[in-house]
Amino acid sequence: MPKGPFLPSEFVPTKFSTATDKADFGNALLHFLDVSCARDLFTKKLYNRISMTFGNIAHNDIHGFYSTWFTRDRHRMAFIEKILRWPCHGDPEFTFSDVEHAVQRVVCERNYLARYQLKAAEALRAAEIGELERLEAKYRPPRAIESAAPATEPPHTEAESKPIPPAIPVQISLF
Repeated sequence: MPKGPFLPSEFVPTKFSTATDKADFGNALLHFLDVSCARDLFTKKLYNRISMTFGNIAHNDIHGFYSTWFTRDRHRMAFIEKILRWPCHGDPEFTFSDVEHAVQRVVCERNYLARYQLKAAEALRAAEIGELERLEAKYRPPRAIESAAPATEPPHTEAESKPIPPAIPVQISLF
C-alpha cells in the first residue's frame, strides 16, 4: 500500500533510480508539504532529491536549504510557487521530470498555493499587529491619563483684550 497518491507504475525508471524511488520521493515531498514542512521530516534523502529537482540548488547544506525555503510561511509559499512555475525539463528516462509533473498536478489539485498564501497573509498580519501594539505602547499616552486630563484649557480673556506691542527688529538695535 503506497503512503501517498503515487504508484511506481506511474513513473519511468532511470539509470540510477527505480520507479519506486521516484514514487517514494513524490509521496515524501507531498507529505512534507501536507504537514507544513516539519523539520523532522526533512531528511537527508529528501533534501538530496529536492535539491536536484524543480530547478533547486543545494544552498551549501541541508540546514541552509531548509532555512531558505521552509522556516516561514512566506518562504514555504515561495517554494510552492517555484514548484508550480518549473517547466520540468528533460526525459523521464534520465531525469525526475515525470515526478515533477505529477507533483505539480497534485499541488494544484490540493490547492497548496492558496493554503500557503493564506498562512503567509495571517503571519504577516499577526506580525504587523504586534508591531502596531508595540508602537502604540511606546508613543500613545495611556488611556487612564488621557481621560483624567481636561480636553482643552479654558480661553484667557485677559490676553485677548490687551494690545500686543509691535516687535522691534533686531537689526535696529545693532546701530
